[in-house]
Amino acid sequence: MNSPQQALAFEGADALMDELVALRIAVAEAAEPLIHAYENAAATSDPMLVNLAHYLALRHHDLRPLQRRLMQRGLSSLGRLESRVMPTLDATIAALAALTGRPSPFPVPDETAFFAGEQALAHAAEELFGPAPANRPCRIMVTLPSEAAQDAAFVHDLARRGMDVARINCAHDDAAAWTAMAAHVREAGAAVGRRIPVLMDIAGPKIRTEAVKPAKHGRVQAGDAIRLVANGEPRIDETATFSAAVSLPEMVTRLAVGDRVRYDDGKLEAVVESVAEGEAVIRVTLTKSGGTRLKSEKGVNLPDTALGLSPLTTKDEADLATVFSHADMLGYSFVSRPEDLDLLDAALARFGDRIRPIGLVAKIERPDAVKNLPGLIARAHGRWPFSVMIARGDLAAEIGFERMAEMQEELLWLCEAAAVPAIWATQVLEDLVKDGVPSRGEMTDAAMSARAECVMLNKGPAVGQAVELLDHLLGRMAGHMTKKTPTLRALKSW
Repeated sequence: MNSPQQALAFEGADALMDELVALRIAVAEAAEPLIHAYENAAATSDPMLVNLAHYLALRHHDLRPLQRRLMQRGLSSLGRLESRVMPTLDATIAALAALTGRPSPFPVPDETAFFAGEQALAHAAEELFGPAPANRPCRIMVTLPSEAAQDAAFVHDLARRGMDVARINCAHDDAAAWTAMAAHVREAGAAVGRRIPVLMDIAGPKIRTEAVKPAKHGRVQAGDAIRLVANGEPRIDETATFSAAVSLPEMVTRLAVGDRVRYDDGKLEAVVESVAEGEAVIRVTLTKSGGTRLKSEKGVNLPDTALGLSPLTTKDEADLATVFSHADMLGYSFVSRPEDLDLLDAALARFGDRIRPIGLVAKIERPDAVKNLPGLIARAHGRWPFSVMIARGDLAAEIGFERMAEMQEELLWLCEAAAVPAIWATQVLEDLVKDGVPSRGEMTDAAMSARAECVMLNKGPAVGQAVELLDHLLGRMAGHMTKKTPTLRALKSW
């Protein structure tokens, strides 16, 4: 006779198994057109593209009631299946079949098949970022400052402290400086006995402020007006007591009344109040406490304005020669559509083949890039070793800060489903990098970055200290979690 506990486990198991089988069939059917689309876009077919299609099909269902009923019976809640959609469903159905005494309609995956997605992601990360350190699977990327071109010892120190990948931002400095930085990274890697790949970010059509008025004093407050000038010098008057020229004239000429404007990663928000020939006046609606200083070389985001700009600028075309010669990876800014990858492919074709293929990092900075990410992954597949950078600064300014926390999670899940390594970027340990002392909030943020394959630090006076701290922090977090799965190491605090 069954015990009350056994009866509770069996109760409703038949209906639950039928529901899970029906879900699996629905997922397979809904994924079929996606699979065909991805395989048509890709240079080669791959099981992870199939898994990506299954994951997207599954996530169109609200699984929460089903998850609770599965958990009640001690079965998988389906909450950690990003890299193994069908194997997880099949294994759970098999467990329910054992409970009910019914045959399972699908074969039970073996251990190799069940964890194949994890292995594929680890392999892709190693191909791009080099072998993982012994103490952590998450690599540390450091953005090199201009001084790295002259100071080889500075780069060696970063490598000794734990830098795994060096990033060179081609929006700054020049080809000679980038070449010197890359050479210093190679030397540093040889000195510490490991390969340190170089990522070179091409600038793309980044919108920045140029000359500003007033130049050295005054803070913009909510309610103030700023005149944006497409060409020429900034102009102030009684209507707008602040003014800025911009790096791309299209930014001003395509604005419409009511469009939102965000400055310096959202430190200031404004709405277009009026437009005229070659200029626009924006009214500030929000600034940080105490106001925001208007400066040159600060980024501008336009979440409501369709600029229609190519992600590959004339400057980028010229910079590609240096990038192709010296970088292991190319960072593609403002990529939004699969066709943008074709544009880059054509630009790189003129340089011929390389002994080691150049890796491609798609920087996800705009809502269009989020929406089109599955298509971008499919188009890149088989062409380049491929990674995604979650560029949280620009992306938050585009979609709003309140959406950023959940969006970074969703992007991590999608990348895991496709076995695409993810880079967690923007303002990681920013206070520590700039001032030498981290805040509690940014320590928590840095700890959460352990779920990505790589985390990026920006340049600053204390970046070496930040590398060392992050190395230890990521090592400790690696003992507690892998992606969304807690790993239950022995606790020593109690």
